[in-house]
Formats: sequence, C-alpha cells, structure tokens
Amino acid sequence: MAKKVKSRSAVQVAVKKRSGAKVAVRSSARKAVKSKVLATPAKSVKKPARPKQRIAISHHREEDFKADGLRAYAKYRDLGIAAASHGLAQAHVIRLQGPCDPAEVSKLHFHHIDFQMVYVLKGWVKTYMEGQGETLMKEGSAWTQPPKIKHMILDYSDDVELLEVILPAEFKTVELKA
Repeated sequence: MAKKVKSRSAVQVAVKKRSGAKVAVRSSARKAVKSKVLATPAKSVKKPARPKQRIAISHHREEDFKADGLRAYAKYRDLGIAAASHGLAQAHVIRLQGPCDPAEVSKLHFHHIDFQMVYVLKGWVKTYMEGQGETLMKEGSAWTQPPKIKHMILDYSDDVELLEVILPAEFKTVELKA
C-alpha cells in the first residue's frame, strides 16, 4: 500500500518558513526577557507586619447575644474573630428580632467593606440587593455582598439566625434615602 503524500504549494511552504522564523525569533526574545526578569531582584513593597493571630473559640451561650450592634432590631453574638485577628475580620451570629417591622428594617444602605458573607442558620430572610433584586434566603442559603453594594432587608421570620463574616472588622455603613 502506497503512502499518500500531501503536496504543498510553493506559497504554503514559503509562508510556513517565514512564520516559523518569526516564531523562533519571538521565542528567543521571550526567553531573554524572562531570564532578565528572573535575574532582576523583585522590588517588593513591604506590608506592615500584622500581629500574630490567636485561636478564637466560641461556644453557644444565650447570654452572649447582645443588642449592641449595628441594628436596634437585632441581637449579636460576637464569635471573637475580630479580637483574635487584630481587626482583620469579624464574625457574629445575628438574631433579627420579630416580628419584622418593614418601616424600621427596610432601609437602603451600603457598607465600606472588603468582603461580606452571610449564611442563614435558621429561619428565612428576604433581601434586596442592587443588581440582584429581591431574594428569599432560607436555612442553608449563603450569599456575598460585594463592597458598597446597595442592599436592605425586606422581611424575615421571627426565628431567623444569620452567620455574618466581614472584612475588616471595623467599617462604616452609609444609609441612603430610598
């Protein structure tokens, strides 16, 4: 059985030779640049050293829920993360006090944060987030809220509990006119 040989036109051969030469030139140029980058010591911007983080252990105790947080209609149980991380992050369990009063809770606002995540431990909460609209979050639901996203709580069950993690621990909240 004879091998089938594909024939190439002279133009195809010439184009292949030219493009192959360019590839070889580019490859050697990239290698030269890469070797210079590796040989040059990196100018690093030194971040201030953070204090060493500690272990934070928090066990459930009813007396740890305090009405001393951001919202008057909520009780917060601090999990000790802010102190252990020297302000890098904060985490707390939030109990929204029922029954929900939309006149009190439905205030459009945003936070000056780097990261915010909420997880529904029990009950449900209905939220509004800019670009997302209204969403019903139930037990087991989780969501993140990007920095400065406008949002508000619309409604919630009387037994709702949320786990919230925020970076950094200290941040500003800005309430907006609806």
